[in-house]
Amino acid sequence: MITRTQVAIIGGGPAGLLLSHMLDLDGIDTVVLERQSRTHVLRRIRAGVLEAGTIDLLRAAGLGERMDREGHPHDGSAIAWEGRPRFFIDTKKFTGKAMMAYGQTAITEDLYAARDRAGGEIIDEAANVELHELTSARP
Repeated sequence: MITRTQVAIIGGGPAGLLLSHMLDLDGIDTVVLERQSRTHVLRRIRAGVLEAGTIDLLRAAGLGERMDREGHPHDGSAIAWEGRPRFFIDTKKFTGKAMMAYGQTAITEDLYAARDRAGGEIIDEAANVELHELTSARP
């Protein structure tokens, strides 16, 4: 199978899917290539604390509705270890912006749903991928 696109994105995690979504909003065609199955990607448990810039970007891209409904805003981070007193880093105090606890799995679900609604092409379980004619006018 040969596929032509303006941009090929390697990786169907949050970064690749968000890039695909953002480019689509600007009218740029993409294909996302993910080596794992969608089920595998959506079952991975990963960290989930978002900084203010990411929160703003997701909202601006029209992807913040579920995050705002289900996420948990945090003013900072607490560090505790070996019976020592808890140390709180109040990032909101110093930056004026809260962070958000919202799991990477949920973000990935939101991004897959957005790409599906937009008709975005995601090739799961991609294998034996080769790029052709990279130095030509139409790679």
